[in-house]
Amino acid sequence: MSLNLRLDDDRMAALRERARREGITPRAAALRAVDEYLSATDRRTRVRRTAGRQAEVWRELLDRLK
Repeated sequence: MSLNLRLDDDRMAALRERARREGITPRAAALRAVDEYLSATDRRTRVRRTAGRQAEVWRELLDRLK
């Protein structure tokens, strides 16, 4: 599957510069950014889910502390 991504000149220049500094292609830098975005989204979901479970576990104590 492919995706065409249009970047403004400033973003494209920044992407090229960052990729050059890291010794990778702009495409590889863009893919890395997408991977990091998806990973961060997954982490937020896991944190919310875990917090919800822990709130249930500790609900009685939390209610007493109010």
